[in-house]
Amino acid sequence: MTVPIFELPDELRLSLITKQFPCREPQIRALATLLNPSSAPCRNLVVYGTEATGKSAITTALLASLDGDSFKHAIVNSIECITARHLYETVVGKVAAAVGWEAVAPRCESVSQLTVELSKMLKYTERPDGFRFVLVFDGIDHQREAPHTLLPALARLSEIIPSLTTLFILTSPPPNNLLTTFTPNLHFPTYTKPEFITILSLSPPPPITPSTTPTETLDLYTRFLSALHDSLSRPASRTLPSLTQASRTLWPKFIQPILARTHTVKEFSKLIVLARVHFQDESVLDPTLSLSPSTTTTTPNPTIKTTDLATLLPTTARFLLLSAYLASHNPTKSDLTLFSTFHHGRKRRRGGFTGGRARKNGSQHRKIARKLLGAHAFVLERMLAIFMAVRTEWDPASGGRIKNGIVEGEQGLDNDIYMSIATLASLRLLVKVGGGGDVTDLGGKWRVAVGWEVVRGLGRSVGVEVEEWLVE
Repeated sequence: MTVPIFELPDELRLSLITKQFPCREPQIRALATLLNPSSAPCRNLVVYGTEATGKSAITTALLASLDGDSFKHAIVNSIECITARHLYETVVGKVAAAVGWEAVAPRCESVSQLTVELSKMLKYTERPDGFRFVLVFDGIDHQREAPHTLLPALARLSEIIPSLTTLFILTSPPPNNLLTTFTPNLHFPTYTKPEFITILSLSPPPPITPSTTPTETLDLYTRFLSALHDSLSRPASRTLPSLTQASRTLWPKFIQPILARTHTVKEFSKLIVLARVHFQDESVLDPTLSLSPSTTTTTPNPTIKTTDLATLLPTTARFLLLSAYLASHNPTKSDLTLFSTFHHGRKRRRGGFTGGRARKNGSQHRKIARKLLGAHAFVLERMLAIFMAVRTEWDPASGGRIKNGIVEGEQGLDNDIYMSIATLASLRLLVKVGGGGDVTDLGGKWRVAVGWEVVRGLGRSVGVEVEEWLVE
């Protein structure tokens, strides 16, 4: 009887793997055909796709099902290897363990030595007819301290060792990355919405109430998964594990009205409206950020925010940012009236200009508040002058004068002003107009890059109503 040259993979093995990994049958069949020794084995194979698409899991399961006397494999996780030498020695150790080779070289420092060691174990050792060895490099594109010739060199191993198939699992391979004439590429695309629902529906939750049938629970769960995918998949998550975690977290909150007997299983629209706040909470994607129902119903304190500038910036930096906002939004001619104590003994607020003739009612017209207009450029020396003029009133504990960029005075403010300016510039809260230049240049022009809401909250954190210092 003639032995066929080409045989399709065993359908029983493929059906078990397909049942284990649904919605991936085309990729499983193509991978089995390109790896099975009796089908169409290839020298090099590139499997690529985004995160959490089943590349590594399907490859591991398929190779384990094909493993036998005439088929061996070894999987090397490149992320676990610190250097290229560590990668070479890991490959030698795993291949030796797979084929039962005992005389393992203690050191392997180059691809040339790796080729010699693999040739001893796979090429110059007697093996059964049709023997095939598959060497898998998982995440090789994330290998640390890898030379630029690593991938082409590893792809040449199968040219020297005929019984070797090298499989590369990548995220986004560049074109012609192996520098070979032809290499099969197998793409694992991201799961679509119907595929997400199909996979998650394979393990439905138990019936909600004793009177609810499994069919009604499955139907409600399917519609719940569809709404969950629409609300979280595009803006926050596109992976199967994260959506699985989100469904496990939100499902008990979603069916809470049914358990309270205020709604029924058939009222899906009303259940969605009641659970809308939960579908808008992206913290369910991370178990460490998930809040209990008792904490989500409480009103948070608006003054306590870990990302608020009032908690991140020191006192001097806050006062400088407020001074920069006043310099950007107040005209220069109003500085003497607002911040000088020569005529009145105290600083004038609320738009200082009171002199001059009053306009007639017929010529009056509405003006846009300056705080709603864009920020104008100002000179650094003017901002420092405003800072020195108002800081004694904003912080009575401070005093003194500026000498060479250093505040001489009592406690209450940080000492180095230029350090605070550099900090604000690095955070892009102050932007230097015209590009480079020295931060300490008093003639340099700057512009504030924060809006009114941020400045108002920043001012109230130090007890200052910034609106009283703006010219209307």
